Amino acid sequence: IAWRPSDLEQRNGRAVRKGNEVAKQFADNKVDVIIYAVERSLDSYKFNLLHNKQLFINQLKTNTLGSRSIDEGSMDEDSGMNFSEYVAVLSGNTDLLEKAKLEKKIVTLESERKGFLKERDTAAAKLEEIKGSIAFHSDKIREARADRAHFESQLQRDADGVPVNKLSIKGVPDGADVKVVAARLQEIAEKARTEGEYNKIGEIYGFSVMVKTESTAKDLFDCSVNRFFVQGRSGILYTYNNGRLAADPKLACQNFLNALERIPKVIETHERELAKTKEQIPVFEAAASGVWRKEDELRTLKRNAAELDRKIALSLAPPTPPEKEEQAADKNVVEKGNGASLRQADKVEHDAASRSMIGKVGWR
Repeated sequence: IAWRPSDLEQRNGRAVRKGNEVAKQFADNKVDVIIYAVERSLDSYKFNLLHNKQLFINQLKTNTLGSRSIDEGSMDEDSGMNFSEYVAVLSGNTDLLEKAKLEKKIVTLESERKGFLKERDTAAAKLEEIKGSIAFHSDKIREARADRAHFESQLQRDADGVPVNKLSIKGVPDGADVKVVAARLQEIAEKARTEGEYNKIGEIYGFSVMVKTESTAKDLFDCSVNRFFVQGRSGILYTYNNGRLAADPKLACQNFLNALERIPKVIETHERELAKTKEQIPVFEAAASGVWRKEDELRTLKRNAAELDRKIALSLAPPTPPEKEEQAADKNVVEKGNGASLRQADKVEHDAASRSMIGKVGWR
């Protein structure tokens, strides 16, 4: 059994490689990859160790777990014993195995809570984005409706009911022929350079006619293209034919009137987007205000793990043997007894010395 997970994976490539003519001619170009292991032996520990290594490598690569952990591995009777069970049996203390189980559950729940909080924050950010989008579309609808009302109040029609093109361009006198106006527009389209800004070049029914120079890359060369717009009274830009002028003079001048006639479609587009956006609010509100329901379970597991840590720490502390306690007690008794004996002996010696001195005095 390989020591590294990558070595175990690379073994397949030794048979499944180019040049295996035997498999190509006799086995339909297929190779059976077989790994042998002894049941209920240390092979279970080796595979469990490889699994833990690969799991930790994947966690580092994907940044899904911020701490290392002990995995007690498989617990079924057919797969043999894992490393934590070996340690527990050899030490005679199964608290270590229980601690490994608790830590695995805690890590799993913390990872789940981390994912839940991440999803909740994402939902909250998305909800704020949706609210901003709703405000944007609502403002555009209000502004476009105001532009439509102004355009309809100012619009003039001829005897046949066809809208009159009231286009006026700078540099062209009022009432000029359509070809003159179209020639001026084509000149602006070819020569104008606004450097990305919107420049006013005329008016139509009280709305400003704008031109903007945009840079594009075509055939590996940078080129500038001018686009034409009609600016609403609140700043909305309306366009027709993507802002490009037609080659026909009449159609070129009609471009801006057609842009104003598209205001109702602009309103419909924003209303459709607004309705679609509002439908998402309940979903993200529920996700943003959600509560993780396993918080009490995680708190209980952490409390049990802390109690188990204290229990293991107490079991590892060197206890005081009872024999030493008895010897210490006997020593104290002996010391007390010796002290009394010494005091009694001192008294006897003192009395004997006194009698000796008295006897000596009488002899003289």
